[in-house]
Amino acid sequence: MSNVTSSNQADTADGESFLMLLWTMFRMNFLLMIRYRLNFVMRILAMYVFFAIIFFGGQRVIQNVGVGIGAIGSTLDAVIVGWFLWTMSQSAYSGLSSVVTQESRWGTLEQLYMSPHGFGRIMGAKIVVNLTISLLIGTVLLVLMLLTSRRSLTLDVVTVLPLVVLTLASVIGIGFIFGGLALIYKKISSVSSLMQIALIGLVAAPAADIFGLRFLPLVQGSSMLQSAMRDGVALWAFEPLQLGILVGTAVGYLGVGYFVFQICSRVARERGVMGHY
Repeated sequence: MSNVTSSNQADTADGESFLMLLWTMFRMNFLLMIRYRLNFVMRILAMYVFFAIIFFGGQRVIQNVGVGIGAIGSTLDAVIVGWFLWTMSQSAYSGLSSVVTQESRWGTLEQLYMSPHGFGRIMGAKIVVNLTISLLIGTVLLVLMLLTSRRSLTLDVVTVLPLVVLTLASVIGIGFIFGGLALIYKKISSVSSLMQIALIGLVAAPAADIFGLRFLPLVQGSSMLQSAMRDGVALWAFEPLQLGILVGTAVGYLGVGYFVFQICSRVARERGVMGHY
């Protein structure tokens, strides 16, 4: 009986410790946003300006070719949903890899391995914080895009939130891979820039036309998010195969990405370059 009680107390203490870790990371990220608020505001503004250029430019092109009003609206809705997902995926991908690079530059990355929380738990907390920040940025941009375009979309939180989280999980896995490479090679900004362009292609990939594309990051989730936000399809209305591919790609890419990150961090420690930039 005493063993069970001790185990429950240990689990409770671990849970409270993890919540404190999450709160500390959220607070740190919030303070960094406030400290570098101009950079944060300009980041969101730049994404919005790019959307405005594509939105108004695309609207003019569609009208010039004589497409009907219904087709115009459908195309504009697709642009909004796609841009909404791309902004969050860009934040989720670059956020994690930049955190790893930043910790290495500050010389604090090695301290994470000596933390009593454990490196795995710390990275798990970073994933939660990174996802939350990505969702906040995406929500702000979505509101701005809807106000600008005067369009309306179905925003069922019970459907949209799980789809977004599972979709971004695959991108976070890719972020882990590039974060691991940054530990070893330090400067990989050129590759990261190309990855941002690749994310646009993945968001716009025709999942319905080529079945094999569904197993790439973002593709399946982007297709399902379009159906949910444009057509009002509920989460439980999707086919089991669609949900299975979405969950499989999320878990698979996240697991592989974290595994590659662990290997890269081991190589960096063996080479003695973990705390150097």
